[in-house]
Amino acid sequence: MPRYWLETLGCPKNQVDSEKLVGRMELQGHSPAASPDRADLIVVNTCAFIEAAREESVGVVLDMARHRRPGAKLVVTGCMAERYGEELAEALDEEVDMVAPFGVDPSLALGEPVTLRRGSAGKRPSFDLLELPRPPASAPWAYVKVAEGCDRACGFCAIPSFRGRQRSRTLDAVLREVDELGAKEIVLVAQDLASWGRDLRTGPTGPRIGDLVEAVARRAQRVRLLYLYPSSVNQELVDVICGTGVPYFDLSLQHASRSLLRRMRRWGDGERFSSLVRQIRATDPQATLRSSFVVGYPGETEEDHDQLLAFLEEARLDWAGFFAFSAEDGTFAAGLDGQVDEQLIHERLRECSEVQDRITAERREELVGSVVEVLVDSPGVGRSHREAPEIDGIVGIPPDVGVGSTEKVLVVGAEGPDLEAVPLGAVGEQT
Repeated sequence: MPRYWLETLGCPKNQVDSEKLVGRMELQGHSPAASPDRADLIVVNTCAFIEAAREESVGVVLDMARHRRPGAKLVVTGCMAERYGEELAEALDEEVDMVAPFGVDPSLALGEPVTLRRGSAGKRPSFDLLELPRPPASAPWAYVKVAEGCDRACGFCAIPSFRGRQRSRTLDAVLREVDELGAKEIVLVAQDLASWGRDLRTGPTGPRIGDLVEAVARRAQRVRLLYLYPSSVNQELVDVICGTGVPYFDLSLQHASRSLLRRMRRWGDGERFSSLVRQIRATDPQATLRSSFVVGYPGETEEDHDQLLAFLEEARLDWAGFFAFSAEDGTFAAGLDGQVDEQLIHERLRECSEVQDRITAERREELVGSVVEVLVDSPGVGRSHREAPEIDGIVGIPPDVGVGSTEKVLVVGAEGPDLEAVPLGAVGEQT
């Protein structure tokens, strides 16, 4: 029975793809290896979003190549394999046995396939990765990818060039996967989540993201959404999300300067975003907001940067991530003038992070003395509706609280992004 090791890099969507590959390999009779150096087949699911992610992916591949046991096969799959298949195969000719873009079975490497050893694999898909079965959830929560690809044309993003146009899964397919996973919290992900179902409509009516959220909420204790394009978030969707009991809004804002956002080929500005934040908090004062921002996009001026800092101070988001602009081949931004000096980008990143770290710490400190309901992910680690798994802070709790249980706890302390809490039973019933 061949043993496999699968290394995943990048975003939650990649993690879902990896779990789909695991499900396929186990159906083929493969079993997981205890470590990479004991595997017959090593698969690295790569990320190609920005230069830093590609460098990390190549570094991991080379490390696996150095430490694999004699005779083991090494396969590169994922976004780098899809986007740079031929170049990757040529550059890593001695280290890698197969480059397997989307839809190509990494297990084929075990049979020494001649035609699939190099980038030509991308021309011969053998399955629909999106619809492969997955093993049951190994944690109380699980990501579920509801669509592939993206129809938007953001100036800095190459994803549509290799993930393709949006292709939504049907409601039945998503719900079937939710049932099979058996997780208490389902985290819905896609490149453009709020646009789910748009490509499935044949007229003015048809499936919409709100329908999906409500359907999943009837099957799981929690449903959380990641990656919402702000222009798609209307009052109807706000009401649906707040009505599920997990009022968590991950808004893909990217900046606050209107002129720079237009240069990014994106909608919005700081005023509109602030209005949306107020709208959400008016609907549910307990709502939590996260976003991400690109720093150093070509043409970003000091005034643009100051607008972003001012927006952060006004919006007081609970969570935010900041990323240095990366010039991606084939994107609109790659050919723009006004490239920002690298040292200046790092200074602006530092300023943004310092402002947001302070705001996040203040927002967390405000929760001390409150009662929250947490889902226990692992011994000593819980999450309320305010914390998405893997990307936000946690609620530290006593390690003897049962994993997978839902408990009401009293927040007794805060340190940076994390909270400390004790079960209500330990301090008496409080409200």
